[in-house]
Amino acid sequence: MTAPLPVPRVFRFDDVDAFRSSIRNLDVDFTPLARKISAEQVILSLPGCELNYTQSFPRIVDAQLAPHTTAVGFTMDDGVPIRFNGVERDRAVIVLGGGGAFYSSVEETPRQYASVMFTPEIVDRGWPQAGLHFSIHEISQRAQDRLREVVRHILLVTSQPTEDAPFASGESIKETLLAAIDNAFAEIVPAKWTTRANTTRQFKVFNDARAILAGDVAHPIYSGELARQIGVSVRTLHDAIQRYRGVSLHRYLRLRRLWLVRQQLLAGAPSVKTCALAYGFWHLSDFSRSYRSQFGEAPSETLAASRRPDATRADPSRRHGS
Repeated sequence: MTAPLPVPRVFRFDDVDAFRSSIRNLDVDFTPLARKISAEQVILSLPGCELNYTQSFPRIVDAQLAPHTTAVGFTMDDGVPIRFNGVERDRAVIVLGGGGAFYSSVEETPRQYASVMFTPEIVDRGWPQAGLHFSIHEISQRAQDRLREVVRHILLVTSQPTEDAPFASGESIKETLLAAIDNAFAEIVPAKWTTRANTTRQFKVFNDARAILAGDVAHPIYSGELARQIGVSVRTLHDAIQRYRGVSLHRYLRLRRLWLVRQQLLAGAPSVKTCALAYGFWHLSDFSRSYRSQFGEAPSETLAASRRPDATRADPSRRHGS
């Protein structure tokens, strides 16, 4: 008897505070760049891997892949380039990460992309060597078109009856997906920009800074002290933050603090003033203007909503998804 065909699971979200992802094997923290979101994730579980199709929202993402996992990702549409590990390219690209690898991305507009998580990790198909962070590779337009076509067809066959459905199985679908990925890596286009994108020196500076900021972002942070902790010059630190975030360190810290304040207000903080001061906002009227501009409501409105009897309080500080 033929095993039943796997069926995709669909998750939709329309508010950034309610966003939850079901993608496993990826530890994600993000900072939203939009007041409200309209996002969707389609997840198809196959033998030894998961295919994920995501319609994303503007955000900054920091992610680390779980051990013993291989991840492959590529866009499913054309639009404003995603800044991935410090580079923005509008050409056909594919990204690859091995167990424990990091990546950072800045998505300024909604985009659509696919990712495939393999567990256990892929070790015997001749793919590029995985390193400290995800690597990015330019591929032929033909290979990109094939990847997109395969993903769309897989989701069509598994989500609704077609003439191909009776002949498909989880194993055969996975094999088709692997063949398309093999073909993409076989059609890597040599490009100088990928050499710069895949070097680890500047990424290490950025990652060290990110780790420190994650622990001390609620306190005053000065560039000189941060550079000394990492062991680099202020200029080197500035260049790394600008490359991987696409914004200045000051601007990113301010955005991050606003988001952390919002988390506390949603959890029912004692007062707006106490929370704002705790996260370094001493100019309260300026803080209120920035908060309203970012989230579309006053901080007092967020706090009041969290205290309503019917309010659903969520901790949006950690996200597990892509």
